[in-house]
Amino acid sequence: MAPVVRFLLIALQLVGPCGAAGAALPLVINTWAFRKATETAWRTLQLGGSELDAVEKGCGQCEVDQCDGSVGYGGSPDESGETTLDAMIMDGNTMEVGAVADLRHVKNAIGVARKVIEHTKHTLLVGESATLFAVRMGFPYEDLTTQRSLSIYSRWLNQSCQPNYWKNVVPDSSKSCGPYKRLEKVSFDEGTISQRNIHSHDTIGMVVIGKSGTVASGTSTNGGVHKIPGRVGDSPIAGAGSYADSTAGGAAATGDGDTMMRFLPSYQAVEYMRMGTDPTVACQKVISRIQKHVPEFFGAVICANTTGSYGDPAKLFPVTYIHSETLGPQDAAMKAGLHSSVAVEPTDKTTGCALGGFQDFVLTEI
Repeated sequence: MAPVVRFLLIALQLVGPCGAAGAALPLVINTWAFRKATETAWRTLQLGGSELDAVEKGCGQCEVDQCDGSVGYGGSPDESGETTLDAMIMDGNTMEVGAVADLRHVKNAIGVARKVIEHTKHTLLVGESATLFAVRMGFPYEDLTTQRSLSIYSRWLNQSCQPNYWKNVVPDSSKSCGPYKRLEKVSFDEGTISQRNIHSHDTIGMVVIGKSGTVASGTSTNGGVHKIPGRVGDSPIAGAGSYADSTAGGAAATGDGDTMMRFLPSYQAVEYMRMGTDPTVACQKVISRIQKHVPEFFGAVICANTTGSYGDPAKLFPVTYIHSETLGPQDAAMKAGLHSSVAVEPTDKTTGCALGGFQDFVLTEI
């Protein structure tokens, strides 16, 4: 039988309103419409690679493709114009994690994160020291700046550095560029960031579950565009960006990382699944918990348990997955079955099942 390869929209039509129950293993699922990343991870499994290999190769494909400009080099320049990378990878058998944050001058962040597991007793390396480690591990030292990232930075400067992430500073950060100094009287209003859109947070988060139920997960991103230099979001943080446990399942997040990292949604979702909660319900519960504290929060979590059931309560976030009832290198059939979906504005602002709250769908075949 040919592998089943479709967006979650198709799954909704086939198995009911939310997610999939007991999809055949192995399973590859990732945030966003990053099809080549899903295919690459799947093909890695088919060629005999491990679940950890599949996560590394799948997320690495997005780094090469510069997915949506929010993964890999040449995107999301910080307010000094530099692109920096964050990534993590987790082995659900050993519970080992390798991660890098604020990585500079090295393109393959997920690959460096894997080396943290393999060649150190640490979990997270950051900044220029992470770059030094990467070079010692054989990764080339390269410029992550491109003409596109320079153009994004130049436009931002010409717009009086709007939007930005400062508050309680002088001069007024909503009207001008810095350098900024602190205000003596601090306001505790959270404030808003103007012109925010969902594609400024397109982290790839991936969960791979092997035929035997072994779980691995990972993330890769270049972070929030125009971030303050040194900022690290949820992506490289175990339990926030992603989490894997081969006794329960895996989860990965995308969205507003500064908010998500405060709630460890991936860890919490896996713990819900450990207690027997359906993956879609687990996803919904962690998102709802965040929204109770931050009503304007935008983001999503994908969840999959060790039986292959998966869920995603996203409102504006597509999900890509591949699973198969029989293994075998059937790449042609896989590609022929792959679809992409575009969803319009949801009918309401509540958190629903994956794409289940949308008014309309546009389905196009590759």
